[in-house]
Amino acid sequence: MTKLVRSLLVLIVLVLGGIFLYPTIKWYFLTDTEMRDISNGTSLEIRNWSISRAKRAVDELERISKDSEAVQSPIPAEYEFLIRSAKNNYRLGDRDVPKDWTLNAVLNGFRDFDDLRDSAEDYYRQGILDLKEMKGRILALGLDLSGGLSVVLEPDFSTLEEADTRVLSSADRDAALESAIEVINSRIDTFGVTEPQIRKQLDNSILIDIPGEADPERVNSFLMGRGSLGFHIVDDEGTRAVRDYVNSGGEIVDDRPVDDGILAEGLVALGYYTKDTYNIDQFNGWIAVPEKADLDGSHIREARPATDPNTLEPIVTFRLDPEGATIFQRLTAENIEKFMAVAMDNKIKANAKIREAIPGGSASVTGFTYREANDLAVVLRTGSLPVQMDIRSLQSVGASLGRDTIQAGLQAILIGFGLVFLFMALWYKGAGIIADIALIINLVLLSAVLSSFNFTLTMTSIAGLILTVGMSVDANVIIFERIKEERRLGKNRATAVDTGFKKAFWTIMDAQITTLIAALFLSQLGKGPVQGFAVTLAWGIGCSLFTALFVSRLMFDIGTDNLKLQKLSIAWGIEKR
Repeated sequence: MTKLVRSLLVLIVLVLGGIFLYPTIKWYFLTDTEMRDISNGTSLEIRNWSISRAKRAVDELERISKDSEAVQSPIPAEYEFLIRSAKNNYRLGDRDVPKDWTLNAVLNGFRDFDDLRDSAEDYYRQGILDLKEMKGRILALGLDLSGGLSVVLEPDFSTLEEADTRVLSSADRDAALESAIEVINSRIDTFGVTEPQIRKQLDNSILIDIPGEADPERVNSFLMGRGSLGFHIVDDEGTRAVRDYVNSGGEIVDDRPVDDGILAEGLVALGYYTKDTYNIDQFNGWIAVPEKADLDGSHIREARPATDPNTLEPIVTFRLDPEGATIFQRLTAENIEKFMAVAMDNKIKANAKIREAIPGGSASVTGFTYREANDLAVVLRTGSLPVQMDIRSLQSVGASLGRDTIQAGLQAILIGFGLVFLFMALWYKGAGIIADIALIINLVLLSAVLSSFNFTLTMTSIAGLILTVGMSVDANVIIFERIKEERRLGKNRATAVDTGFKKAFWTIMDAQITTLIAALFLSQLGKGPVQGFAVTLAWGIGCSLFTALFVSRLMFDIGTDNLKLQKLSIAWGIEKR
């Protein structure tokens, strides 16, 4: 492989590392605390904040517009985002686009202040939603460093007792709770949250500490979701009866009209919900469906998000098992031109007309966002909770380690890194500087990899990162000592470097591979802090091998072939010729 190809490969890896690491840098260093707090809030909080900010902006612009001099001045910098919408409105109205964007020019780009308010709200909303999406691609901090969410779940055994038609014994309840803990732990791990702390308390409640700035709404969805998804054939007559009943002042309680005789036996009224621009469920009326699903969600083997090629809207594609495929084909064949509703946890999320029989066991429906589709797939894949869980409390918690402890730990880390860098530069001189550069690249790549997986960084993970730095330096030490031996034999720079890397290769690989095997077993068999340490170590080994054997060698070769260096600055007391 030529130096040009190797240089391009290193450049590509660094660019990709920068792309993956940028969300983390932007989140922690380029985003103010207020914006981070808002993006961590619920969809309702985001909506209220966006509306409030938009109103405040429009009120301010309306006040300024009353000043005859100010209206001819450039629009304030904090409101320059409105220029883009105003420019589009000018073009849509076949009007000349102004060259100078004064406040008056911007205001003339909107029909009225209500139109201006809608545009401002869209801007603020999209900014927060983009931050919320970006948060899924950052290197998060664990409970010990930055806190997280603490959730207490309280079991409700009544449904389970009704199904078993008996009073559960203490042993039965313990077994149900242990099974629920396994399901919850599987869901949390599958959702990408690392190192959760889950434990049963004395009153049979379950305490869950989730590290990082988790989204409360999403946490609630996968903790409480029971995987109860089903397909129902809509009863048109019952739907009309329910809607007429509600329009006349009637009430629906526990999915049934309060007055008898409105719905036939075996039918229930479920709410039909669609998402607004903030991904908040909006009620769109009642739909009557059979109480028991015509096709139960237990037959679904896969649920994944996709995009409709015609409408470009998000859809969810389901794949059914053989039995489910047979039922689904019969249902669609017998109910052509009728509506089929897809209900999840007693909410109808989709309602589409059946145009033809659908064979093969695959179907797609709208009504879910991409995140909902992924979350739904996890809930279905991990199974239903064996016992109904109610959230007793859900609150943010502070870091388990004190601020002084964290600062002392970070200070020790920085001092350690600094001493390693200084030692390599002083002991190995020019070669040591090359090792330091490779070490910096190693840290950048490792951080980028962990960031791309939305890894949660804790003190134990940092310990794995420090060990990785030590192993990376150790690999360079082995290489440099081999090169020094060749240099003492009188070989020139190019030969000494080539022979030194070749002789050190298998020594380094043996040491790194044995450590990698141990790290992989720990990552699979370990839990909590042990798993976090092992994952960091495993990825660190891969990055260390790349920087020590590939990047360092490339820098030596560039010095020899391109810079025409004959001397080798690698140690004191060795001739540089």
